[in-house]
Amino acid sequence: MKIAIYTFSRQGYQLMEKIRCKLQQMDSCMEISGIVKCKSMGNLSENKSLQECVGESFNSAEVLIFIGAAGIAVRAIAPFLEHKSKDPAVLVVDEKGNYCISLLSGHAGGGNAWCKKISAMLEGTPVITTATDCEGLFAVDEFARKNELLILDWKQAKRISATILEGKKIGFFSDCFIKGTVPKELYKLESKKGKENLWINISYQTMQEGLQLIPKVIVVGIGCRKNTPLEKIEMAIKKALCEEQIIDEAVYLLASIDLKQEEQGILEFCKKKEIPFVTFSSEELKKAQGEFSASAFVEQTTGVSNVCERSAVLASGGDLICKKKIYDGVTIALAKKEKVIYFE
Repeated sequence: MKIAIYTFSRQGYQLMEKIRCKLQQMDSCMEISGIVKCKSMGNLSENKSLQECVGESFNSAEVLIFIGAAGIAVRAIAPFLEHKSKDPAVLVVDEKGNYCISLLSGHAGGGNAWCKKISAMLEGTPVITTATDCEGLFAVDEFARKNELLILDWKQAKRISATILEGKKIGFFSDCFIKGTVPKELYKLESKKGKENLWINISYQTMQEGLQLIPKVIVVGIGCRKNTPLEKIEMAIKKALCEEQIIDEAVYLLASIDLKQEEQGILEFCKKKEIPFVTFSSEELKKAQGEFSASAFVEQTTGVSNVCERSAVLASGGDLICKKKIYDGVTIALAKKEKVIYFE
């Protein structure tokens, strides 16, 4: 977690240090940078303009906190705004710490939650203006953020929020386990086939209707010949997912044997998709629980009779949903981890 705090006066600097100290107590692993732009203090930060500093923070930090006037914050962030799905949370705190304003990415970026945390630290008042929060209603983007679900269609999400604000209920269906109390603004659908004009579908499978919230639950187990190019690996994974009707964005991890930990094509794929790659020794793979395909050639080469299925199951901690498939020398298996969706 990276947080950038901006301040413009001596009083603001003191408040910044207070916030930094309390955040560090809350989580010692937080990376907190303090940027001081105050002439009377010798402009303590690097010799860069405020906009240059903000540009760097916007691309690297999850939360930006401005201590000072809201107008300064608005002008500083304006050139870098993209979309609520990409922008970091931006907060503004007055120099006395009386008020903390959630200025940007209140739901998707967690700005409202951070606003409440910072206000509690300072014993101040949180200022939150998002309509669903003001009305105390279910917010689909906040729900998705808390449950680590990906929203692809933000127009649909906006329509759902508008419908809820009109006092209407929204149906939802989930492939994942549900815990907690379903909010009064929603009602559970028994199947995806109950065609609604506007509904929420929590699913890792491809679909055409409703607002899909995608859980990252799929692990791709992979095996390949040495020096298999990126293009072949990409095509094999794409075909496997397509055949199993699994949406690409549901994949959160690739797994294989440790003999493949430096396999360039796999590493290039993971870098391109921004997902991790984990490997296991042959002894670890032998301990995987379940019934797996077996190959004498693979066992002779790697020391274990199957790589892709076993690595997928081990990495996911869940069940195999697609046994080994072979695409031009690339073996693919898919496993799904169990995920629980929480309603507060």
